[in-house]
Amino acid sequence: MKPFSVRPGAARPLAWLAALLALYLCAPFLAGIAQIGQADWANVDWRQTWSAVGVSVASASVSTLIVLLGGVPLGYFLARSTSRRMAVLGFVVQLPLALPPLTSGVLLLFLLGPYSFVGSLFGGTLTDSFAGIVIAESFVSAPFLHLAAHSAFAAVDPVYEDVAATLGHHAGSRFLRIMLPIAWPAIGAGLALAWLRAFGEFGATVMVAYHPYSLPVYTYVMFGSLGLPAMMPLLLPTLAIAILCAALSICRRRGRTASDAMGVADTAAEETAGIVPGAQAPADDTRLAFELEHRAGAFHLDVRWAPSARRLAIVGPSGSGKSMTLRLIAGLEQNKRDVSHSHVMLGDIDLAALPPERRRIGYMPQDYGLFPHMTVAQQLAFPVAADAAGARYWLDHLGLSSLTRHLPSQLSFGQRQRVALARALTQSSQLLLFDEPFSALDTPRRRLLQASLRALQRDIDAVTIVVTHDPDEAALLADEILVLEHGRVLQAGPVRELFARPASVRVAELLGLPNIGEGIVCDDGGIDTQAGLVLRPDACGHDAGSRVLWRVAPDGMRAADHGAYTGRIESLQLRRGERYAQVRIGDLLFEARADESAFDNASTCLHIDPSSISIWLPALV
Repeated sequence: MKPFSVRPGAARPLAWLAALLALYLCAPFLAGIAQIGQADWANVDWRQTWSAVGVSVASASVSTLIVLLGGVPLGYFLARSTSRRMAVLGFVVQLPLALPPLTSGVLLLFLLGPYSFVGSLFGGTLTDSFAGIVIAESFVSAPFLHLAAHSAFAAVDPVYEDVAATLGHHAGSRFLRIMLPIAWPAIGAGLALAWLRAFGEFGATVMVAYHPYSLPVYTYVMFGSLGLPAMMPLLLPTLAIAILCAALSICRRRGRTASDAMGVADTAAEETAGIVPGAQAPADDTRLAFELEHRAGAFHLDVRWAPSARRLAIVGPSGSGKSMTLRLIAGLEQNKRDVSHSHVMLGDIDLAALPPERRRIGYMPQDYGLFPHMTVAQQLAFPVAADAAGARYWLDHLGLSSLTRHLPSQLSFGQRQRVALARALTQSSQLLLFDEPFSALDTPRRRLLQASLRALQRDIDAVTIVVTHDPDEAALLADEILVLEHGRVLQAGPVRELFARPASVRVAELLGLPNIGEGIVCDDGGIDTQAGLVLRPDACGHDAGSRVLWRVAPDGMRAADHGAYTGRIESLQLRRGERYAQVRIGDLLFEARADESAFDNASTCLHIDPSSISIWLPALV
């Protein structure tokens, strides 16, 4: 991908606007330098000046610590809450940004002044004191940190918390080890803004605590008594702090850029390194069974399944409830108020009775859920029940031994998938849940990783569920399939059974099966498709008038000089090197193998082999 670039014509006005603002911001500093020679250095009270600097630095640091301890949790809960009450609280805590500082000081006097109820409890010590300065600075600077924390946590994908829960970590650990480190760069910027805002606060401070002098208040007092020549010496500490903050910001940016520049080549050899040699079938005969009912607004999920196989797949269109089913199995929705029923058994273990951190489930979301601030080695050590020997085993067998110091941003898609697999397997998970693990990959890489996962399924002692909208992927990775639509089970059973006899035309569509429809058995054993076509199978086996499903195998249709049917060739398609024709007979569209040149004609006679026609009764699970 080429780097983003700005067209020359569009860059000119942008450059002028940027230069204009930069000039305006730099101009006061340049004007101040010109006044150095006019400064009244002889009459500076350095003792009082440094005292004011110390008061401002100390009070800004204390107030920033206070707002850090409260602002970060507040930002987190507001970012994760959908409650209107919490939204109103978030609006209120931002009001100090819209208030003039003097107004903020007056409001604080109403609350904490010597004649207020709270002030009288403290004997009037909350004003005209160091505590008063801290209180005033905390009030005006807190919104800066709160907004930064709120925005940072809102930008963090909640899937990281979900994955951490399945790896055995409780809520407090997930916040401290996952959410906070990921959000910290933005929170750190808000922390710096809050400190600088507190350090430079004047209006609220002068109302609540005129004494002891902070640096802004002392600067105001000296300006009133000695005029402008006395300002330059007093501005030096502030300018020095501003320069230091700017230097730290530039160094931090350079460090981040250097880190982002690192990368790892994404080659086909790396993708295939994850393929695991076949192994003996696992001795454990654990099976999964679940009954789930869940309401989310107008959507109602109702799924019941007790498969007999260990390799399972859930197929359905977008919005059918596939991912929600996985989340319910993992226990990631159990604290939601709209969950009405959940029963999940893994062998003799009732998973529904356990919180997600105790279920020992390996959960892989679509983007694999690798924590962006952890190296590969740290990812594998993160599960609470991580086994060091197991981690080393999977590092070797999945081709990750040379990548232990790499961050997720430095890995290819295939490497990320293998790291996520290894992380789940290091805690000896008995159940692995994959939510469309290959959806973001191109076709060649997807085929390689599907083969890798299939080989891995033979090597591990775990039940696996793969959610996908690709029926070919489901057939490759599963022995049993559950077909979902609108939160309801359309059909469930062994792969061969579903592909051979789908329960309805809709199931056939979701499985990508061609040449399937509904019909009625005629008196002579033919099948009236009610679309201008009567099929003639070898044997029907059902009573006349019965409603049945029929299927014509694509290989059973061929062009002929004198066929029983006349069709029109609508298109020719090439799939994996083989030609297929879309043939319309009556109102029905069929798919036929088109190896013969006769299919090149727009209209042709067709012969349908009676043995290629399957008939069965529709049935729902």
